[in-house]
Amino acid sequence: MRVLVLGAGALGGYFGGRLAEAGGDVTFLVRPRRAAQLAERGLVIESPFGDARLPVKTVTADALQPGWDVILLTCKAYDLEDAMASIAPAMDARTAILPVLNGLSHVETLQARFGAERVLGGLCKIQATLTPDGVVKQLNDWRWLTFGEVAGGLSERVTALEAAFAQARGMEAKAVPNIAQRMWEKLVHLGTSAVGTVLMRANVGEIVRGGGAAWLREILARNAAIAAHHGHPMPDAFMAEYRALFSEAGSAYATSMLRDIEAGNRIEGEHILGFMAEAAKRAGIETAIHDAAALNARAYEQRRAANRLP
Repeated sequence: MRVLVLGAGALGGYFGGRLAEAGGDVTFLVRPRRAAQLAERGLVIESPFGDARLPVKTVTADALQPGWDVILLTCKAYDLEDAMASIAPAMDARTAILPVLNGLSHVETLQARFGAERVLGGLCKIQATLTPDGVVKQLNDWRWLTFGEVAGGLSERVTALEAAFAQARGMEAKAVPNIAQRMWEKLVHLGTSAVGTVLMRANVGEIVRGGGAAWLREILARNAAIAAHHGHPMPDAFMAEYRALFSEAGSAYATSMLRDIEAGNRIEGEHILGFMAEAAKRAGIETAIHDAAALNARAYEQRRAANRLP
């Protein structure tokens, strides 16, 4: 199985690097500067599951051609248009795209551009970063990559991809027959934590200690109702797990969106908060909290664009 990874950053570098380490046929589509860095130093991974320095194959946009079984997309949701333009020359009739972006709206966008049959569903749970000197650094023991056919079921291509990842250390890759449900579950969780941490500019424990546990659980309940309206009710075990998570006074959990705000970076506000606000309207769910969070994110982006952040 020939795999093309768009970029060699935190997520693509980690998952693609681990597959290459296990003998997979992996190539990274990178800009010339990153290509030169990888040629000189190799792909460097620092991880609780073992460090690695790997010689890897790279290709730049000017040399990209078709011939790939899977293209792994790990970009931020706001970079999707650029990502689609980058991978377009690589597409042919056999190519499947595996996006592991946050949210859900990217699936329809990719399907409209490349065809529904070309797009898989996917999600990941990992905390990693790309250091200024180009090292892919895994920050904890999260290491999960989950994928499947958007329409459901287990196809030959997703089971083949699972088999390709089977020997890779430091990660757990699984093909599932219900990836749409899994993606909604992630969005209910992420939508709750993003609304809470962005509006309060605080992590979960700080919100809970401030008296906000019931408020977080109400957001969780509304998000679950939104998902149910769209055909994806949340399992009882899921709700119990996240009610507990959003009640932990000692939790240091915060979203990457909050970390990006604190660093003055672009955020995926429209793709998560805006999407959930619109989904709440369609479901007839009270939207005041979701609207406030989406507005907060838009106002932040206005200030960031105008260089008026503190």
